[in-house]
Formats: sequence, structure tokens, C-alpha cells
Amino acid sequence: MKTLVTLSLLILFIGCKIDREESFPDTLERSTEIVEEPTNDSVPMVRQELDLPREESIQLKQQSLINLEDEKEELQELIIEKVYVNEQDLFTIDFHYPLLNESLKPSYVNFNEYINDYYVDIVGTEAGILEDKELLCDTLRTNRFREKRLIDYKIYNVNDQLVSILFYKENFYSGTLHPTYSFDCMNFDLDRSVFMNYDDFFIEGSEEEMRKILNDVITSKINEGEMYYDCWTISEDDFFEYKDNFVLDDYCVEYYFDDCVVCPSYTGSYSVRIPLEELLPVLRRYDINPLVF
Repeated sequence: MKTLVTLSLLILFIGCKIDREESFPDTLERSTEIVEEPTNDSVPMVRQELDLPREESIQLKQQSLINLEDEKEELQELIIEKVYVNEQDLFTIDFHYPLLNESLKPSYVNFNEYINDYYVDIVGTEAGILEDKELLCDTLRTNRFREKRLIDYKIYNVNDQLVSILFYKENFYSGTLHPTYSFDCMNFDLDRSVFMNYDDFFIEGSEEEMRKILNDVITSKINEGEMYYDCWTISEDDFFEYKDNFVLDDYCVEYYFDDCVVCPSYTGSYSVRIPLEELLPVLRRYDINPLVF
């Protein structure tokens, strides 16, 4: 009986071995076919072809912002440029920002305190980055991608009464392909040493009319050609969030919007310029408004 059982097991083992040997070549052939299947028309190749121009567009868009001319040189007596750089294993902070010369007017401390304590907030920025890093339990991933925070600015002298400042923040987060940009615009009355906002320049309750003017300009840009493809008009909620986010000169108001508010990161522009002539219906007319003409 024992011999019979042993013989049966031997026959079964031989049969299984033969089955595996016969099936293995077929499996190998199928595997080889899968490896050879992708061609020049495959989806991954198409994605690469599409992503490269977009990546170049993002870089050009960001570089055009960095290359903008401003009036720093003309305002050397008024502004004191501050630089703070801190390079650590986990992050890099590179801040460039202006303070106003308090020796010219002590009340400029209003501007300086706001910039130092609330806007730049170096201590809070560093603490926030480190806190986010501590939440990541994958140490390898944390060390592989150093986060970067950059603040830089452009400053414009509208007249002797007003300076207009564009702050742009570059944020490079762990694992992202390219940095994102966000913007904060500030208009400071040098005579009264106060910040000015939408209601100081434009008629109270004119937000919807201003949004329509903005959208007319954006729609015109979209219809004109290639640069604004995939862009869209600004929503009511977004406009109320960004209604104070503009810089000024003698000829126009220029609104700035973060990535993906009006245009995706790979197309369009960060800003929308509106000539002052088109804003006459919404401009406030009183003595402290430097835009009245």
C-alpha cells in the first residue's frame, strides 16, 4: 500500500513539472510581447510632447515677471532694501523686501511694522515649514526635496503722494515640478502714512462694475490669440478676494492674480492692465485720491 501511494505521488509531481515547463514558454512569449508593445504613438510619448512646451511656458511666464522694470533706483532715498537668506537642510528662505526710511518721516513706522511683523514674518514662516516637515513620517522623502520660500518685490512711485508695491512670493513645495507664484499689492499714502485700499480709489459699491470692466479686458485677451488659451473670466467670489490686489501708475491700474485664479500656470499672464480712461465711471473724485485727473 505504501509503495502504491509513493508511486502515485511521483506520477503527480512529474505531471505538475511537465505542465509548468510547457506553460512557461507561452508566458515568456506573452511577457515579451507586452514589453515590445509601446511604439512612438503610445500615450506616454504624447504626454511628454505636451508637457515640455507647458513647462517652457511656465518658465517664460515666471521670468517675465522677474524681469519687470520698476523704480527702485529712483526711490533709493525713500526705501531701505532688506535681504534675509537662511539655507537649512530642509528649506531655503530668500526674502527681499523694502522698508521706508523713517529718518524722512517717523510715521513711516506704520509701514515698517506691518511688513516686518505681519507680512514677512520670518519667525512664523520658518516655524510653519518645520512644523509641516515634522508631520511627514517619510524621512527619505523629506530630505530629498528641500522646500523654498522666496519673496521679492517691484515698487512704483505714482507721484510724491503714493508708492505702489507688488510683492510676489515663490513657493517651491516638496515633490512639485515647478514653483507657484502668489501676489500681494500694497498702496501706501506717503503724506498720511496709511495703506490705501479699493474703497480709497473707487466708488463705494462699484465692485460689480469693476469686475465687468476686468472681464471685458480678459475676454478681449482670450479672443486675441494664443497667450490666453485656457484662461477664463474672474468670478464674483474671486474678485472680492482680490479686489485690493492692484498696483498703480499714471496711466493704468494693474490687477495681479495668483496661479489658476484667471489663467492656469502654463498660459496667460499674472496681471490684467486697465487704462485709467476706462475706469472713469468707477473712480472716486476727492482730494486724497491721487488717480483723479
